[in-house]
Amino acid sequence: MQESNRIELKRELTDTLEKEVIAFLNYRDGGVIYIGIDDKTRETIGVTDADALQLKIKDRIKNNISPSTMGLFDVVAETRVGKDIIKITVAGGSEKPYYLSKMGMSAKGCYIGIGSASEPMPVRMIEDLFARRIRNSIGTIKSRKQALSFEQLKIYYNETPLKLNGQFAHNLELLTEDGAYNYAAYLLSDVNGLSIKVAKYAGTDRVNLVENEEYGYCSLVKATKAVLEKLKVENTTFARITPNKREELKLLNPVALREAVINAIIHNNYSNEVPPKFELFADRLEITSAGGLPAGFDEEEFFMGYSVPQNKELMRVFRDLDMVEQLGSGVPRILAHYPRAVYHFTPNFIRLVLPFAEGFDQTTGQAADQAEVLLQFCVIPRSTKEMLQHLGLSHREYFRDTLLLPLIAYGKLALTIPDKPSSPKQRYITVKPETGKPHE
Repeated sequence: MQESNRIELKRELTDTLEKEVIAFLNYRDGGVIYIGIDDKTRETIGVTDADALQLKIKDRIKNNISPSTMGLFDVVAETRVGKDIIKITVAGGSEKPYYLSKMGMSAKGCYIGIGSASEPMPVRMIEDLFARRIRNSIGTIKSRKQALSFEQLKIYYNETPLKLNGQFAHNLELLTEDGAYNYAAYLLSDVNGLSIKVAKYAGTDRVNLVENEEYGYCSLVKATKAVLEKLKVENTTFARITPNKREELKLLNPVALREAVINAIIHNNYSNEVPPKFELFADRLEITSAGGLPAGFDEEEFFMGYSVPQNKELMRVFRDLDMVEQLGSGVPRILAHYPRAVYHFTPNFIRLVLPFAEGFDQTTGQAADQAEVLLQFCVIPRSTKEMLQHLGLSHREYFRDTLLLPLIAYGKLALTIPDKPSSPKQRYITVKPETGKPHE
């Protein structure tokens, strides 16, 4: 480990901390500061009372730097060669230039990284950055409704060591400069107009919609938890029976799935009131979020995990509630299980396509055994009624969604009258795996 334009090593906490944090905030890619490592020898010295030091650092960054840094930094304790050190991760901010509050937006208050050093920012650069400052954010957009309540948000905070007091709207940056509720407050309030859809299709295209659930019109935190729970239920254990054993595997990697959902919701561009959407197909999950790559970023930088929070107010709340871990960890966690090709970028959207586990039947647990029984039974054409009777089932919706449609989608059952799927004379027949054709 050595210092660079993105890494700063400090033997101990010093008065220059804010200057170094500001330099990373003003740098497009952000950076990381380690406290407890000698910057010359790179020897791990360690720190004493890491918990107290973390609190002190957070307080200094929050109170001594402007504009607000909420949601733009992480402070965590780590162990290196048996010694405690502090790691400060700083994201590139969207409201550049950042500066020391007591010095104002001047050459004495603004800093930029030059190599591994933090240098005063030239006045011309300060003026240019200020002119291009991004103002169209959910923190500056005024909520269409001002009669907002936050009982759901308070319940979630009460489940953590943090509690919301009478100043929570100010502390969580849910107010505009003139004191009105902003759009972040609207999204986190008990009642709003945002709805996140989770659609489910029988096949591999959008022709046969079998389910369309909506999670919303409530706090975005509550809606997010509902989406996570829904997809957790859908992320069943797939089974494959071989001559020697029965293999089981999750439909999607659980860690990557959670990160993908949280990323899509937190980094979605809500300024046009377009929510993210989630679509389940027979062979994949597609997650589409509004907003393209962060301004000035290319795909390579996106995949490297550089963090530029689209909605720092949401990031702050989701981190408070332990729904988000370290800044910039989401994409690398997804790429630990899936290739880069799962991401698709357009100027206005990012789509993540997570393929289901290959070679596994879309059936689970008991359903896997029922599918095998059904395929053996249908070596001659059978009606829906005959199949239900043979399996001893009475729940038609379970039979359709869990057995019939998946087996058809995966080409294991064929319709005898494919042009008229709703025909009362419709029958279903097992497809021979070796030929791909129905039994005669």
